Amino acid sequence: MEFALVDGEQFSPSCSTLVMPALSIGNVGQLAVDLLIPSAKARRVAYLDEPSVLPCVGNDAFGPDAVGDLALALEEYESMSHGLAFIQQRSPIVTGMMVSFAKNVANFISSIGKDHVVILSSLDSGKRRVIDASSDMLYYLSSCNEDGSDPECEKLGWKKLEEYDPSQRLWKCLASLVEGGVLSEDMAEDPEEMTASDYYATLPFAALFFACKAKGLKVSCVLCYCSEGDNMPESFHLAEAVCKLRGQDPEQFHGNGSNGWTIPLSWKSIYGPPPDMSIF
Repeated sequence: MEFALVDGEQFSPSCSTLVMPALSIGNVGQLAVDLLIPSAKARRVAYLDEPSVLPCVGNDAFGPDAVGDLALALEEYESMSHGLAFIQQRSPIVTGMMVSFAKNVANFISSIGKDHVVILSSLDSGKRRVIDASSDMLYYLSSCNEDGSDPECEKLGWKKLEEYDPSQRLWKCLASLVEGGVLSEDMAEDPEEMTASDYYATLPFAALFFACKAKGLKVSCVLCYCSEGDNMPESFHLAEAVCKLRGQDPEQFHGNGSNGWTIPLSWKSIYGPPPDMSIF
């Protein structure tokens, strides 16, 4: 992965925690990072060039006005005042390149001096085996212990992702690939042998988790279930989770939205323009 620094900017060692999305159903992770960047008043520090990410370009994502400041597929932002760095990903990975992408991202994060990676992602609510009484329950996966548990996350009331089993075939296969192993015939994915739990190991957050862990980084995946549709409430939930993990209060952001958040400009057109009322 190559990068181009914005004029006058450099990576700050004080922003040691980096937050990024892992693309999944409903784009909740991306929406949460879109919410966090302007709220934390983060500045764009670098444009990232990664061959496995499809190119895209759009108008300024954060505003307050669309002045033609272009947004690209992969960018790094930093907020000195809050000690946070962000990677925002706006387009999908080329099919078959997920492991390569995860390894390149992990190498980049390690090379710029970050030591804690928080990965935000969503899970398909149709895959849930147990319906929790609390529909906004958050799940996590951490590198702190071999079984994925983390006492700090437990204190926040989050549940460890029960489907994570490092001894299970697909999880072992993924860990091996990230560490430079070869996909052997007995590891190959057979759709007829896939179980419900195998779904989780095939998601982008899993590859990013193992890749960052292999580089010696602390990794915290924060996950929520959702369906396709309006997932803004879930994005607020994940963004708030980042604040809780950091011991911060969103009210400290002093944004123009509710509870201290700054609503990004791009959200005004996320579902297209409003209908022409003259048709009613």
